[in-house]
Amino acid sequence: MNILITGGAGYIGNELVFELLKDPRVEKIVVYDNLSRRNYNLFLDNRYEPRKVRFIMGELLDSRNLRKVLEDIDVVYHLAAKVSTPLASEHSHLFEQINHWGTAELVYALEESPVKRCVYLSTTSVYGASDQMITVDTPPDPRTFYGSSKLRGEAHIERLFNKMDAWIIRCGNVYGYSPSLRFDAVINRFMFEANFIGRIQITGNGKQQRAFIHVDKVVNVLANLLHHPLPSGTYNLSEHNVSIESVAEMIREIFPGLDMIFVNQHLVMREIKVEADHRILSLLSLPPVSMKEELINLKDKFSFSSFSGNH
Repeated sequence: MNILITGGAGYIGNELVFELLKDPRVEKIVVYDNLSRRNYNLFLDNRYEPRKVRFIMGELLDSRNLRKVLEDIDVVYHLAAKVSTPLASEHSHLFEQINHWGTAELVYALEESPVKRCVYLSTTSVYGASDQMITVDTPPDPRTFYGSSKLRGEAHIERLFNKMDAWIIRCGNVYGYSPSLRFDAVINRFMFEANFIGRIQITGNGKQQRAFIHVDKVVNVLANLLHHPLPSGTYNLSEHNVSIESVAEMIREIFPGLDMIFVNQHLVMREIKVEADHRILSLLSLPPVSMKEELINLKDKFSFSSFSGNH
């Protein structure tokens, strides 16, 4: 089985490559990435079996290159995207170009390819903000250029539903260790600030709840999709609905003496709570781990600590 991962050098992609290499049925993994985040950790990870992994420097809008790459591919994981944090409402043309039209070019190429399965990693940001619990049946109402562009990308993937196994996975906020870890994601940023600065900065009153899921669980589910008869369609992938203040308090239990600073505390920030979608969470095959245990594991990955209150 030959697999293509767009954005394979990124936060989730890096770990997905390693996870898929554990599967003896996987013969080749092609990482297709433009390295726009200047993240080269994928190429320094000694867990990989060199003969099975190949890198292609490429753009999603390069349709000729995409068609050539897809010639002997069985499964595509489409992770490549311009991500939001913290500038989800700036540079709208970049979000459209990559997340919308880049996905369109990939789908055009897929429609002419021998690919049998496609997984598109979308986002719960397509729902916008709501005081009500979000389900997969909730009508999307994106409030950012990022969310809008990912939703438009979904529309192209939907064309594949009747042509191959295809899934749209709307993922919650991802956190946890990966060699290509993103420190702009809120929990990862808090952990960095706690470990190296001794202070967490919260924007707004911190009461807003968000949907979260650990990167290991995302990767585990994506890998298990390879051999699971899940019907083509749209799914929400998230596990915890936790307020930003509660996350900060959990981190303060790990780092005693940690300071918390609120910026513009009078502001009520947008909220999104996502109901667990057990249709896809049933694919999770990792042992149960609490959110606090996951954060302790991330803490243990840091090389050192600059915070004197850390014990």
